[in-house]
Amino acid sequence: MRRRRRQLQEDATAGVDLTPMLDVVFIMLIFFIVTTSFVRESGVEIDRPEAKGAVSQQSAQVLVAITANGTLWLNGETVSPDQVGQKVADAVRQGSGNVVVQADRRSQTGLLVETMDAIRQAGVDNVAVAATRSGP
Repeated sequence: MRRRRRQLQEDATAGVDLTPMLDVVFIMLIFFIVTTSFVRESGVEIDRPEAKGAVSQQSAQVLVAITANGTLWLNGETVSPDQVGQKVADAVRQGSGNVVVQADRRSQTGLLVETMDAIRQAGVDNVAVAATRSGP
């Protein structure tokens, strides 16, 4: 009888404790979430011009894209040229950071200048133009 009780007690306590393994998995999950960098895209594919003097920019909060056919995009939505300045200024007020204009190499230079001018007239001074770094 005693032997039977001892065997039942041993069977009840025998098993694999998964708590340490789950702790390690959750710690790894948190590590990967914290170290992941998220890249914001403008919502359209842009063929950026190349520049040897292009400097890497810190992450931009507001992206304005100008396509080859002259369409303006702001954070994934089309915007009219008349509204781009005010909409960018509103987006900068909601968040913080830089404005980057991504102009396609086949887009009109005049539209790029007008867009940057409208953004600056709306009170946003930190505006950059995106380019792909070429060469060493």
